[in-house]
Amino acid sequence: MSVLLIDDDEINNFISIKLIKKALLNTEIMACLNGKFAIDQLADIQRKDPNKMPDYILLDINMPIMNGWEFLDEYKRLNIDPLGKSKIYIISSSVFSNDINKAKSYPLVKDFISKPLNVEKIKELFEVQNAS
Repeated sequence: MSVLLIDDDEINNFISIKLIKKALLNTEIMACLNGKFAIDQLADIQRKDPNKMPDYILLDINMPIMNGWEFLDEYKRLNIDPLGKSKIYIISSSVFSNDINKAKSYPLVKDFISKPLNVEKIKELFEVQNAS
């Protein structure tokens, strides 16, 4: 299983990676500090080997350079994942209902998960997906 974490908070990324590895053994995790870098990485993977697209993308909303909403728009515009391999989840500390509703308005987004992540949330997220 592979996960792409897109979050500008390096400490948060460090903790999230530790939690994901604790919850899920044998998981390959890549982190990007902004949406632009993630788009570039994903476009490169798509060109070289679409089968290597991450299974999951955990996307923060508030980031510099390219935020989560801009990432989603660009991801869709470039048709980064035409096979639909990657499941995208918004992970955010935002508790604004307009952010939650906006996330749900994107067909690409599977769900909105509130930070902070913990082992239970991660296991729940991936078990729900593995069951479907």
